[in-house]
Amino acid sequence: MYAIVETGGKQYRVTEGDVVRIEKMEGEPGQEILLDKILLVGTGEEGVRVGTPFLDDVRVRAEILAQRRGRKVLVFKFKRRKDHRKKQGHRQDYTGIRIKAIEQGGASTQESENPNGT
Repeated sequence: MYAIVETGGKQYRVTEGDVVRIEKMEGEPGQEILLDKILLVGTGEEGVRVGTPFLDDVRVRAEILAQRRGRKVLVFKFKRRKDHRKKQGHRQDYTGIRIKAIEQGGASTQESENPNGT
């Protein structure tokens, strides 16, 4: 089973056990968080469920592993023949998380697709 999760303005494809770097979130290492903006869930036997825009009955549980800063990105601006050079650096904050579970609450998709039970 996998899910497409939106957090920090970006989308990530996650499965159980994955370690993912996402945009900085509040929390301490070891703390559990819930990601509730799920765009899509795919399973082998049931196929794919797509939200409009989000799926209401699906949650992703994750554990915060670390709050760190990424590698430095150098920005070098240069204009030829103008004696203009400018060098800047940037380090982006991130949160490292481990996906613990993808939970689907409420009725299963098989029951909701076939109300007669046949």
